[in-house]
Amino acid sequence: MGRAGRCTMLILALLTAACSSTEPDPAPERSTGGWRTLESAPNQRTEVAAAAAGDKIYVAGGFVPPGRTVAIVEIYDTASGTWSRGPDLPLGVNHAMAASWDGVVYIIGGYAGETGLTAPTDRAFALQGDRWEELPRMPEVRAAAGAAAIDGTIYLAGGVGPDGLADSILVFDLATASWSEGPGLPTPREHLGVATDGERLFVAGGRPPNTGALDAFDPGTGRWESLPDMPTARGGLAATATANGLIVAAGGEAEDTFAEVEGYDVAAGRWVRLPGLPTPRHGLGVVAVGSTVYVIAGGPRPGFAFSGANESLDLSG
Repeated sequence: MGRAGRCTMLILALLTAACSSTEPDPAPERSTGGWRTLESAPNQRTEVAAAAAGDKIYVAGGFVPPGRTVAIVEIYDTASGTWSRGPDLPLGVNHAMAASWDGVVYIIGGYAGETGLTAPTDRAFALQGDRWEELPRMPEVRAAAGAAAIDGTIYLAGGVGPDGLADSILVFDLATASWSEGPGLPTPREHLGVATDGERLFVAGGRPPNTGALDAFDPGTGRWESLPDMPTARGGLAATATANGLIVAAGGEAEDTFAEVEGYDVAAGRWVRLPGLPTPRHGLGVVAVGSTVYVIAGGPRPGFAFSGANESLDLSG
């Protein structure tokens, strides 16, 4: 082969290598109407637990300035755009977990010390009318995890247990009011985002160290599956599921707070980029009502920082 032929072959080889690169494509951006700024929460808080029942979002516990744990429950009515005060929790908690099922909100675990992260608890409560009813205690203490309900069962994934990072999921059967344990995350972690599409439990991100791992638990098989990593590795985030098939992960912290909002399209099996938070923060409540995501409270700076910010993103388009 002559010199010209060898050059041609080299160019073709380089072009083929470039076209067959295994580098993942950037997540496509999803077009939306952008974020709306809503009425701020009455109290500035961080490390809250949040869940929706109907059109109302319940924001419970957390830290208030300068770092005191509280039992405060505030309710945002998405229909009227107004806040009201709910019944206080029986005890103050931060880094607790929240879920809802059949119109009832559940607040589970967290750190129950007056300050700091020194007293994880095994207590759990259900909001029945205008009062909190105590549930059977968990098999072990758990904090900084995530929770979601599927078919009348609440699943707690990740977080901190009695001996460090939890190595099991905790499962609460609402019909029998009984706890059991299941297989833990493939990669144990805390400060993560947990949501469900009604069939599987999705766990996004977490630390240490900050990760973009996305895992899904199938209650039917009792097995975990690893899915494509979230584009932005982070802990201190929260997640929710929209009515139109997105698992949305928002916020987080490292050297600074994250504005990134990313959605995992369950049907397509890929991540999409969403408009970033107007107020980047960690320790925040992320809740969907229909196809609208609400992001409430959280720390606008790493560590002890507090906000009552309330912002929404309509993903129905």
